[in-house]
Amino acid sequence: MESELKELGMLLRCADLTLSGILKLAGYTIFITGASRGIGKAIALKAAKDGANIVIAAKTAQAHPKLPGTIYTAAQEIEANGGKALPCIVDVRDEQQISNAVENAVKTFGGIDILVNNASAINLTGTLDTPMKKVDLMMSINSRGTYLTSKLCIPYLKKSKNGHILNLSPPLNMNPIWFKNHCAYTMAKYGMSMCVLGMAEEFKGEIAVNALWPKTAVQTAAMVMLGGSEVGNQCRNPEIMADAAYAIFSKPKTFTGNFVIDEEILKQEGIKDFDVYAVSPGHPLLPDFFLDEEPEALVKKMQNFGGVPAFGGGKAQTATAADKGPVAETFRILEKAVNADVVKGTQGVYQFELSGEHPGTWYIDLKNANGSLGHGAPPGKADVSMIMTSEDFVKMFAGKLKPTMAFMSGKLKIKGDMTLAIKLEKLMSQLKSRL
Repeated sequence: MESELKELGMLLRCADLTLSGILKLAGYTIFITGASRGIGKAIALKAAKDGANIVIAAKTAQAHPKLPGTIYTAAQEIEANGGKALPCIVDVRDEQQISNAVENAVKTFGGIDILVNNASAINLTGTLDTPMKKVDLMMSINSRGTYLTSKLCIPYLKKSKNGHILNLSPPLNMNPIWFKNHCAYTMAKYGMSMCVLGMAEEFKGEIAVNALWPKTAVQTAAMVMLGGSEVGNQCRNPEIMADAAYAIFSKPKTFTGNFVIDEEILKQEGIKDFDVYAVSPGHPLLPDFFLDEEPEALVKKMQNFGGVPAFGGGKAQTATAADKGPVAETFRILEKAVNADVVKGTQGVYQFELSGEHPGTWYIDLKNANGSLGHGAPPGKADVSMIMTSEDFVKMFAGKLKPTMAFMSGKLKIKGDMTLAIKLEKLMSQLKSRL
């Protein structure tokens, strides 16, 4: 019943977005890089419902052992949805392949009305751990590929009655945290955003050039590879980005130079129920990169839970500096959430190596007896070791910093059993309800 209701909700949502202008993209030709799967394909399928022509410019001509979909299977889905498809083998690093695809699109469909620069490469490592081969890959696909594909499509986009370029790239957030842990990726991704900044101004009045970025993580093959299969529960479906892109395409070319967030533009379109986009409705969502979190006010909240004289399986401890401060207060609250059921459902021993203002080693034993926790190393061997700052530790257990996001952004380093690391989030959800 739940799946049927969700499908009905998606159908009603699609209807709501097209009531004001059915088949808005009928006859339009949309050139999409990386459209064989994920967000690119979702945008293609959305446009296909209007009867649009879709140029699938992607590399995957043969099935990949780990990644679903090819340009040909995507073409079949597009045509089944009512559109016309032109699958083109395109590596956006190759100028000749892009040029051939553009010429083929113009020959087949008579022009190009919309370009979606979706193809992207990701590698979330620090400067010393990122091989130049990976740096070159990200720069070539993200920044150069976007610039080159735009350059080759612009002469035809200028002839369209409502030409658009849409880059799947983030707002230019200069917070150093987004550079420090994966400098190369950020530079490459921001290169796509800088194309928006420059080209929107350069071609103002001729072409609309905008960027689109998700507020929360979107379930794609790349996200699963980065965060594991469990990360999907914290994501939205790619359809949210497709609906947001559709809303942008429906605007005149005077709507240009904008860094659009999917949820925000859909709210402007009248969408109120976002659960229809969630992979697991009601489950906490993972915020996406490059969007800052709200300021932390945890310490004041924790003061309401003071007065607990001891923790660690109920055994009194001698008061020391480790018993004071936000980390100690977090553990005092954690003790209230630890019980036999949590231990039974987790079966892991966690050790935390904290740096920063309140450094130290702490542990949570969710494997033995009724569980225990406290300052210092665990009585036995830890199954998982987590390394982070004390500030981020407090944020994480307050629900202000998602563990997967902390890991992906380099704020959290994990050694040991990754499955058990993901299970710890269950305890965090219980703790959040107490704050």
